[in-house]
Amino acid sequence: MAKDKDPKTIREIEQIFAPIKPLMTNTEAYYESSRCLFCYNAPCTLACPASIDVPLFIRQINNGNLTGAAKTIYLSNYLGNTCGKVCPTEVLCEGACVYTKMNIKSLDIGRLQNFATNTAILAKKKFFKIPGFNGKSVAVIGAGPAGISCACQLRTAGYTVDIYEARNNPSGLALHGVAPYKITNLEALMEVEFLREQVGFTVYYNKRIENQEDIKNLEKNYAAVFLGIGLGSSAKIKIEGEDKTNCIGATEFIEQIKTKPIEQPVAKKVIVLGGGNTAIDAASECARLGAEKVILVYRRSEKEMKAYYFEYDQAKVAGVVGMFNAAPVEIVGLSAVEGVRFIRTDTVNGKLITIPGSEFVIDCDLVIKATGQLKQTRMLENIPGLTVNETGKIIIDPATGQTTNPRYFAGGDAVNGGAEVVNAAAEGKMAADGIHAYLSKLN
Repeated sequence: MAKDKDPKTIREIEQIFAPIKPLMTNTEAYYESSRCLFCYNAPCTLACPASIDVPLFIRQINNGNLTGAAKTIYLSNYLGNTCGKVCPTEVLCEGACVYTKMNIKSLDIGRLQNFATNTAILAKKKFFKIPGFNGKSVAVIGAGPAGISCACQLRTAGYTVDIYEARNNPSGLALHGVAPYKITNLEALMEVEFLREQVGFTVYYNKRIENQEDIKNLEKNYAAVFLGIGLGSSAKIKIEGEDKTNCIGATEFIEQIKTKPIEQPVAKKVIVLGGGNTAIDAASECARLGAEKVILVYRRSEKEMKAYYFEYDQAKVAGVVGMFNAAPVEIVGLSAVEGVRFIRTDTVNGKLITIPGSEFVIDCDLVIKATGQLKQTRMLENIPGLTVNETGKIIIDPATGQTTNPRYFAGGDAVNGGAEVVNAAAEGKMAADGIHAYLSKLN
């Protein structure tokens, strides 16, 4: 990293990672909410995986009823504050806004949602009435968005809920794997604590569920189990030199930046391999931290890149350079990374092909692999009767979240393979309803 850009304090880190969706003021929220047309059968609500009544909460903001606005949001999405910041609103609610068809800037729905929920969190508003204990307990594995959402919904039905989390903090990727300019750790943790105080679930940290004995204990003590285990470590790309020093997975890199930012200096020349949103986040972080050159390399064309267009535009503004139709062949260097050998590619009839004789090397001193994450199938193998598909995703009933073992339900990345926080929250809530229906039939 260039020495004149090397951040030395938390304050400097905060300035580097200033929020891309800053919190609105009261005045900004009033005038922005005034733009809403309050559409009937609103396309923004239809585009929201959590089905938040967007026109209603925006009208409530405009009328000064911030508590009502936050309640409207939280009744649909327990991770309302987090999603207001990290959701790709540009392609969900805001992308569906009728203003876009008029070539007018869409309503700033994400920031309005964050404004209302942030106000409620700071004021510790109470939204949920928890009934008395119904006599049944449910275990939730994983304190990420799916697990937290499932726990909250179960508590509102009178279940005792214990969450088992392998790490020492909740929030899953919202805390460990989302770029800090989208959401800070403090913001993610504040919402989970707000919800815990609201509904009263219990979280056991540093408690990994991984073997048959753990599974048997859960089955002995709980009527049902929700699997919100997410995804595992970054997948290997299976090329020579991948084990060299300074070759790291993107999720691991982002976690280091989120949890120990000052201790993680960025190299001068960085190559990020991949074309998804995680690749974009890792590349953007390196550029913001002062790397002299950051190249995002994707094996297909720019049009075929999976990342959202607005994310890539933001990365380019930060200083990231894109290179397309180039596939990594080897990570070169002695014991540490010195560069990457690539080969040119093309897409013919939908199939990726390599072009003979087109190899070239780009020098670098850090390689970040953003080519997917492993499924946590080893733990799942200990659950009798549980079925995963050929890619390692847990098979569920899409209407209830129930797995092929009827006592187990699942949602989030372990089921969908890696979607948005809002999808995980919606799936966790749906699975909770499925658990309630299943256990009610056993009475």
